[in-house]
This record gives sequence, structure tokens and C-alpha cells, in this order.
Amino acid sequence: MKGFIGQLTGVRFVAAAWVMLYHFQVPLAVSGLLFPILHEVLRVGRLGVDLFFALSGFIITHTYLQKMGPKLTWPRSRHFLWLRLARIYPVHFVMLNVAGIAVFLQAKVAGESVDRDWFNPVDYLKQVLLIHEWGGDPQRGWNFPAWSLSMEWLAYLLFPLLVLALWRFHSRLSTRALAVLWVLVLVPLLWYGVAYNGDPYYISSWGSTIRILTEFTAGGITYLIVLRFWGAADEGPRPRVERLATTLSVVLPALVVLAAVTLGRLPALQWTGSGLEDTPNAHDLPPKMHLLLVPLLVAWIGALALSKRGLAVGLSHRHLVLGGFISYSLYMTHTVWYGLWRAGMSKVGIDGGPLYLVATIGLIVGAVVIAWLMWRFVEEPAREWMRRRSGERPKPVEETALEAR
Repeated sequence: MKGFIGQLTGVRFVAAAWVMLYHFQVPLAVSGLLFPILHEVLRVGRLGVDLFFALSGFIITHTYLQKMGPKLTWPRSRHFLWLRLARIYPVHFVMLNVAGIAVFLQAKVAGESVDRDWFNPVDYLKQVLLIHEWGGDPQRGWNFPAWSLSMEWLAYLLFPLLVLALWRFHSRLSTRALAVLWVLVLVPLLWYGVAYNGDPYYISSWGSTIRILTEFTAGGITYLIVLRFWGAADEGPRPRVERLATTLSVVLPALVVLAAVTLGRLPALQWTGSGLEDTPNAHDLPPKMHLLLVPLLVAWIGALALSKRGLAVGLSHRHLVLGGFISYSLYMTHTVWYGLWRAGMSKVGIDGGPLYLVATIGLIVGAVVIAWLMWRFVEEPAREWMRRRSGERPKPVEETALEAR
């Protein structure tokens, strides 16, 4: 059952680009590129991380259900955790230190002190150990996007237990029961998204933990449901199922766009009267209740996995697959690059006009180029080295097949 890897690799690039452009809203607006509908979609661009969480649960369940599901053993769990570290840690460690050096040098050039409450050895150690986002009131700093890695690492630590449950769900529950379980798993997330209005980013009060646990698990259950509709002998879904999935693969993202525009234009769901409306770029804050869009994104993963036409084919294009390969590096490097770009623009005094537009295009292109360089010369070599240390092939078979297309 490998037919969906291409399109889901393309989804990784979509998710990373969504997050990146969410952070680039200000230069896009100043350049005149942020037209209304795009603005509303980018305001909820942080949901690209939630899409990553669900996609991670789906792919990891696909890879390890048979290997780890029947029985919990320390050697298998240790092997799994090492391979996951090989996937995320090298780039994380490099960017953690690059971000710290960038902040230090920027302060020195400006003749200022490094006035950051997180710029201390304790917070640095938490980042090194990937535990900085754990708890009800996480403190972020250093390389900001690494907060999601801390949550991913929590999910990886719990996965050897979760996969035992997924294995039993797979063997004992009907498809209808799995669908009900999928809804129940997402209920805490939806409740939190509706009931909690303490901040626009859903970080406080265990928000990050709720997001990773519900979305990662829902991604795993989505894979179990997809398995039910996949034919024997890896022949793919039945034609009727595939046609429905192809339709949903287009309808679901269209609904996400429609919902984003609707949420963004309802006055009651904006952050007026909260004190945040006076902060810089308050109009770019995501609207309240935007977590309600997450089930559509999780279901989209399942629809794409069962589709062989339309959008699934487009996402499987070799350029988008390459984008999927570099997506992690893009996610991890783009905010530091953006900070350097802003400092440079301030230094040369460009704050609008045609030159700013050209510079904004350079910002986006530069982010992709830097991501490719990080992937080519840090992420992949380090990952391959760590995989060899565990006796694994340098690259997973499915990735090798995609590169050979």
C-alpha cells in the first residue's frame, strides 16, 4: 500500500508553504500581493502545523503498524525513536544555534543588549532536549518553529503505546466504529477551539499538547480507515471509492478556504476588545475558532490517500515532491531568514515601492533556496548517517522510489 506516498509528500510542501506565507503576511501586504481571499487563507496559515501533525500520525502508523503494533518491546521502541531523531534532530540542532547566533550578532551590530528572556542556558537546554513546549504555559524562544518539534517528540515517545491501541482498533473495530472513534478523538480539540479564547494562537492552557495528541492520533485512525477501503494485493481502492475520494480531495480544501474566509469576516470572531487589536499587525491574527477547520484537513489526508486522479496527481508532480522533501528544512529555516531579511531591509531603508516588491519575491525565493541547501547538505547527510548507525538503509524505500521517478 504505497500508492499515496507521492501526493502526501506534496502535501508536506503545501503545509510548510502555508506556514511560511502566514509569517510573511506583512511584506506580502506592503508589496500589494495580499488580496482579500488570500489574506484570510494566510491568516489561518498556522494550521499548516496541524496538518503536519495529522500527516505525521498517518505516515508513521502506515510505516510501523505491522512492525510495532502486535507487541511492545524495548528494542523496537528504541529503534523507532532513533529513526525519528534522525529525521528531526540534525536540522533542529543546527537552527537552534544559528538562531541564537543571529540574535546575538543582530544585537551587537545594533549596539543593543541581547534583551531576550529566553536567551539563557536553562531555556537552551530545554530546546536541546525538545521539552520546551511541554506543559500548560510553554516558553518559546530561540528558533521559534521548533515548538512543534517538541510536540512531535512527545508524540513519538508515546507512539509505542499508541500503536498497540491502533493495532487492536484495526483488528477488532468495524469501519463505522473507527469513524466514530475518529470523531471522538477530535472532540477535545474542537471543544478547546470553541471554548478557549485566551490567545489567538491556542498555545496556553495545554493547547499545544491537545493539538498534537488529538491530531496525531486522528491521523493514525485515518490510516486505519483508509486501509478498510484499500483493495487486496495492494491493488488500490475500488473505483467507486476512488471517485468519491477524488471528489473529496478537491471539495475539502475548497471548504477550508470558504471556512477561512467566513471566520475571517465575522466581526464576533476577531480579536477586538481583547487588547490585541492595538498590537502591530493585529489584522493578521488568526480568527477565533479556526481550529474548527482541522477535521477538514485530517479528512483531506485520507481522501488524497484513496485518490489516483485530479489533485492527487498534481501533488505527486516531481517538483512538489521535491518541495515535500525540503519542507521540513523550509519550516525550520524560514523565520530566521525572515528576521535577517527584515534587518537588512531596515538597514537599507526600503519600506515600499517596486524595490520592496522585488525584495519580497527575493524573500520567498531565498527561503526555498536556503531550505534546499539545508536539506541537501545537512538534513539528508545527517539523517543517512544516523540511519546507517542503526543498521537501516540510508533512505527509506518509498523515498528512494519517489526520487527515481
